[in-house]
Amino acid sequence: MASAIPAAPVLPGWTHIYSGKVRDLYEPAATAVASAATPFAGRSDVVLVVASDRISAFDHILATEIPDKGRILTGLSLWWFAQLDVPNHVIAATVETGVPEEVAGRAMVCKRLEMFPIECISRGYLTGTGLIEYRQSQTVCTLPLPAGLVDGSRLVPAIFTPSAKAEVGEHDENISFETMVETVGADDAEALRSLTLEIYTRAEEIARERGIILADTKVEFGTDPADGVITLGDEVLTPDSSRFWDAALWAPGQAQPSFDKQYVRDWLSSEESGWDKASDTPPPTLPADVVERTRARYVEAYERLTGATFI
Repeated sequence: MASAIPAAPVLPGWTHIYSGKVRDLYEPAATAVASAATPFAGRSDVVLVVASDRISAFDHILATEIPDKGRILTGLSLWWFAQLDVPNHVIAATVETGVPEEVAGRAMVCKRLEMFPIECISRGYLTGTGLIEYRQSQTVCTLPLPAGLVDGSRLVPAIFTPSAKAEVGEHDENISFETMVETVGADDAEALRSLTLEIYTRAEEIARERGIILADTKVEFGTDPADGVITLGDEVLTPDSSRFWDAALWAPGQAQPSFDKQYVRDWLSSEESGWDKASDTPPPTLPADVVERTRARYVEAYERLTGATFI
């Protein structure tokens, strides 16, 4: 059973409408009056996306937060949006342009898209759930792969492996491209596959120049109701949505250290935590050293990719 999502912060001029594992969504309050402080009042075509410091593992939202995680995810997404030649949903990302001061640095005002019910995943390396399927059938999402691959093997070219979105607390379900076509139609399925692989290819090149391997990534798209254009939404190429490895440590045939919540998962799986993943008991509070090491990995990913110092 998944853990409950903490209450979202109250933001003047905005009404909370939804919370996921990490993000809280708001729409302009119906009673708000347009002003310099609330320039989006009365608009139904925008949504405020706020990244919290929450962290999840094994389908549970942990009671312990990772300091600055929301700012890191937002800052990194904004940086990647600027690197990609793909339409995205960001309208404003600063207090000066309409983000509430209470969530400055970890929020974006975005176009309200009609989201596709698909997680669009591109894999350039074999690992995770893809490796599990490969060991059983030499396929990933029914795509046949060469024999002899191991954990961490590079896939050339990268492959597109969609999944169907699940409710919060449930696992997304890997699906075939044919099933995706049945869900969204052939034209949109082809466009989403092409855009996903384009994003992965560009991002993989950028990351590699910085000594980082982008093993795989998940992106989400929707259509802009104003013009019908398929638009990149949600977050993009963060340690929460992508698997980043240190290129200097890459060694196929074993699990690769990653720039994400590895320390959290490892500790929760250890005898020290005393927690049974199969139980309905919520995960225990994280030790301070696990929190700090996890934060340090997120910061390192941000700084190595962007070349900027996280402040």
